[in-house]
Amino acid sequence: MDDDFVAQVSGVGALAEPLRRALYLYVVAQPQPVSRDQAAAGTELPRHTAKFHLDKLVEEGLLDTEFRRLTGRRGPGAGRPTKLYRRSDRQVAVTLPPRQYDLAGQILAGAVEEAARDGVPVLEAVQRAAAHAGQRLGAEQRRRGAGTQAAPLEDLAAVFSLHGYEPRVEDGVLTLENCPFHALAREHTALVCGMNLHLITAMLGELGHPGVQAKLDPEPGRCCVTLTVRPE
Repeated sequence: MDDDFVAQVSGVGALAEPLRRALYLYVVAQPQPVSRDQAAAGTELPRHTAKFHLDKLVEEGLLDTEFRRLTGRRGPGAGRPTKLYRRSDRQVAVTLPPRQYDLAGQILAGAVEEAARDGVPVLEAVQRAAAHAGQRLGAEQRRRGAGTQAAPLEDLAAVFSLHGYEPRVEDGVLTLENCPFHALAREHTALVCGMNLHLITAMLGELGHPGVQAKLDPEPGRCCVTLTVRPE
């Protein structure tokens, strides 16, 4: 989470520089990759200035490059291929506090597809899609060495911090101070909170903490789910 946050902020920060932003906007507006000369002419910048900022945008992962001869000639005397710039496939987004609307979109889209294909009630499909997403996230964390530590709530707090929940353990209760689906939960509370509960419950199973229970426990200003250790 920290490394990804730094990378995302760095990518956005690269566009705060006016000349760099102008070059980026010029490149992505063109139907084909552009050369340094084309970018310099299009933004009315000196070529060496354009080169410097274009290469910085490549370093930040905002632009990709390719090499191609623009004349179409081949063989001896055709000249060296020209370095061309185009928008990269990388997506950059920073939200504070952290949000996971892309995850919610994937869950809900998968649920709609299942409901339309199999005739499953929509709410049931949402719950199943959320559980599948939770199993996947939990499995990913387990492969990275998370889960099954001695203190379950502290262990889970470390995991949920990686997903933007801003967990806090106090008096035997793990609360999630940030809701990654905040705007959706505010407008569609029952649907999204239920989705979140099934997501988190499935993560618990994958992480090897069957003794921890997730339940709906809404309070203003935080996620609707809390976690506690089941009494023995």
